[in-house]
Amino acid sequence: MTTLTARRIPTARLTQHILEDASKDVGEPVVFVHGNVSSSIFWQDAMLVLPERYRPIAVDLRGFGGTDPLPVDATRGLRDYADDLAALLDVLHMERAHLVGWSMGGGVVLQHMRDRPTAVRSLTLVNPVSPYGFGGTQGLDGRLNSPDGAGSGGGTAHPDFVRLLAEGDRGEESPLSPRAVLASYYVKPPLRPEREDEYVESMLSTRVGDDHYPGDSRPSRAWPGVAPGTRGVLNCLAPTHFRVDDLDIAVAGLPVKPPVTWVRGEDDMIVSDTSLFDLAHLGAIGAMPGWDGTPAQPMVGQTRHVLGRYARVGGRVREVTVPTAGHAVHVERPKEFGEALLETLAEGV
Repeated sequence: MTTLTARRIPTARLTQHILEDASKDVGEPVVFVHGNVSSSIFWQDAMLVLPERYRPIAVDLRGFGGTDPLPVDATRGLRDYADDLAALLDVLHMERAHLVGWSMGGGVVLQHMRDRPTAVRSLTLVNPVSPYGFGGTQGLDGRLNSPDGAGSGGGTAHPDFVRLLAEGDRGEESPLSPRAVLASYYVKPPLRPEREDEYVESMLSTRVGDDHYPGDSRPSRAWPGVAPGTRGVLNCLAPTHFRVDDLDIAVAGLPVKPPVTWVRGEDDMIVSDTSLFDLAHLGAIGAMPGWDGTPAQPMVGQTRHVLGRYARVGGRVREVTVPTAGHAVHVERPKEFGEALLETLAEGV
């Protein structure tokens, strides 16, 4: 059976940790980018089923897994991560690659394609963060709820989850422990993944603090009273810092646009139009005090809107909805995910 190996690779920006099939040093590169509070470990099964013609690589983003824990400059949105990815591909001499991004990683690969569209063969998005960031917006066009981005950023993380993550909690006595969050939100209950212990360790590899997860924050006069800061993971997802709604403009001059496949779990509660991680939706259901009527962020609708614009300039876009699946479709439903991925890779430019 094929096994994956790990190594650390120095680049012009930082030393990055990757998983790869060491027996494959040729073939079309397929680069997997994980989401928030996780690492490359979540991609193992997806990597192992790729046919011989592909060369799979999964990278740990800065501050996760075995990659250097350099601070995250949130004022650049997700560009610290996207530029790190570009530096890795340069060292590996991968001029053009298929990119696969999950959750926050979906935003990273979107940013990479926005900045370097000719370097992308195809794009596969797995329950990606909205092109307008996470929290703090309304409407399909991502209008800010407040000029300061109130309702997004580092101050929106639950402090008990942050504490248990920092403490390395491996149990599930608390509903906010990493294991409980994995079992309740990363996958749809009652599924318990076969690699659950590995995934928990992956989550616990997240660096915690103002420079990492969740990041710093500042007070706001607008509900819910917290606005994004300038450092760390959740702030780089704030809509005041991250927006990739102009993919259509970025690729308008290309004769052939990279095909985009969007795979999403129908029952995802993290990236959703009614996300249980969006303070506005929590306010609407009475779980956040003082709600002022701010509408929930239509995360799925916003992604569909932006990809629709991409399609109108000639980009090939396919949306694959997987019933009864949650946030980690590639973990929960590997067969359906693999079929969608292989079809996209075959269409790559």
